[in-house]
Amino acid sequence: MTIPNLSPGALQGLRVVEMGQLIAGPFAAKTLGDFGADVIKIEPPGAGDPLRNWRMLQDGTSVWWQVQSRNKKSIALDLRNPEGQAIARQLIAQADVLIENFRPGTMEGWGMDYESLSRENPGLVMLRISGYGQTGPYRDLPGFGAIGEAMGGLRHLTGEEGRVPVRCGISIGDSLAALHGTIGVLMAIYHRKVNGGKGQVIDVALNEAVFNVMESLVPEYSAFGAIREPAGSALPGIAPSNAYRCADGVVLIAGNGDSIFKRLMEVIGRDDLGNDPTLGNNAGRVARVKELDDAIERWTRMHRVTDVLSQLGDAKVPAGRVYTAQDIVEDPHYQARDMILTQKTRQGHEIQVPGIVPKLMGTPGQVRSAAPDLGDDTDAVLTELGLSAEAIAQLREKKVVA
Repeated sequence: MTIPNLSPGALQGLRVVEMGQLIAGPFAAKTLGDFGADVIKIEPPGAGDPLRNWRMLQDGTSVWWQVQSRNKKSIALDLRNPEGQAIARQLIAQADVLIENFRPGTMEGWGMDYESLSRENPGLVMLRISGYGQTGPYRDLPGFGAIGEAMGGLRHLTGEEGRVPVRCGISIGDSLAALHGTIGVLMAIYHRKVNGGKGQVIDVALNEAVFNVMESLVPEYSAFGAIREPAGSALPGIAPSNAYRCADGVVLIAGNGDSIFKRLMEVIGRDDLGNDPTLGNNAGRVARVKELDDAIERWTRMHRVTDVLSQLGDAKVPAGRVYTAQDIVEDPHYQARDMILTQKTRQGHEIQVPGIVPKLMGTPGQVRSAAPDLGDDTDAVLTELGLSAEAIAQLREKKVVA
């Protein structure tokens, strides 16, 4: 896919100012931009957003940047300078949404607390993403996604029993916070437009975004004093559901539904287990989970991954193999659902990137523009604010903008 024929997006007309950096705030702005929002990203002159230089670079720019900053305009603006702060306030006064993910107190130090901003723009929705939120005893501590994952309870569960917890390999805490923030923005905009409400602050903490998806962790502790422990690839309390070794790899099998379990046992030749009344519900299976896992793996180890998946697919038992990046890019289902898009960068390179989620049938998301170089849109944005070419040149000379 290249840049598509453009049609109105679901969020067309929504004006967003992004003052975040790295992952959480920019991911939220990227999600809004994919569905038509007009996103102006403010970056510091010189290096810009540090994400530009994270992980693998192409022509000096991270390929990750091409995903995180598509559909955005870049203005290089020094927010430490009073003139830069004044320009930022002008942009925010015309915006529907402001996104920031600095440490609490940073915006206030620049004279951009919500009370001040909302006096000029009463309808402003301000998304604030931070390590621990804008209140509470930890508010001033620095917090990255990995710390939020640990405090939110996730990191304790990731790993093998008795070993040091591991991370899942991506900054899932930041992304979860971004998605919660995006939901909050849409709810606040709905309230403002439909219910006649005013703007408001959305306060998202990294640890709380992780904690919100921790399922039964706290209720089980509250009711039974049970502290859930790491269990590797298994899903504790739900059986059978695990990763199983095959002759040439690993498959994941989720045979934990009552009727699914019976079909799984039929496939592996263990009707004795499938017809055992004590295994007819999840509680009975959990009590004998090791026996079931051993029986399943004895069968999987005799077969190749493709054969296991074919037999289980025919029996309508949920199963899958572990995908690498190459597997994803080459998979026909990913391709059929436009989940592998080809973008052209500002430097002229074609690069494959993840597609847009969720799928809106009437107003689908689109890639309208490639990720910008630093300050690509400074002049255009400032001109829209009413600044003359001479005034912009003077600001550039003083290094307020770039």
